[in-house]
Amino acid sequence: VQLQAYGGGLVQAGGSLRLSCAASGRTISVWDMGWFRQAPGKEREFVASLSWVGGNTDYSDSVKGRFTISRDNRKNSVYLQMNSLRPEDTAVYYCAASRGSGGRVIGNWNFWGHGTQVTVSS
Repeated sequence: VQLQAYGGGLVQAGGSLRLSCAASGRTISVWDMGWFRQAPGKEREFVASLSWVGGNTDYSDSVKGRFTISRDNRKNSVYLQMNSLRPEDTAVYYCAASRGSGGRVIGNWNFWGHGTQVTVSS
C-alpha cells in the first residue's frame, strides 16, 4: 500500500490544521492507521492511532484533547485534525499503516508515507 500525507503548512500558535493521508494499492479498511511525527534532532514519535477493529483510538499525552484521528474508508483515507497547535508540535508528520495492532511501537507499522511539514509559530 502506498500512503501520501498532505495538508501541512505554517500556522500560528493556537491555530488548526487538518492532515490527510490518502492510501492507494489496497484498501485500508482492515488496517490500523496511525500518525507519527519527527521534530528536528529528535526521534520519530507516536502521535495517534485508529484501529480497524472497534475503531479504538489512542493518543500520546502531548496531543490528547487537541488532536483527533479519523478515517473514511470510502475514500481510503485517514485524517488528523489538529487544534490548539503549539510551537512544540512543529515536526514532519507521517502516516502509517499496520496489518496487525500497530500500537505505539514504530516497528509494528508496516507502511509509511512521505511526511508533511507542520510548522507552528509562536
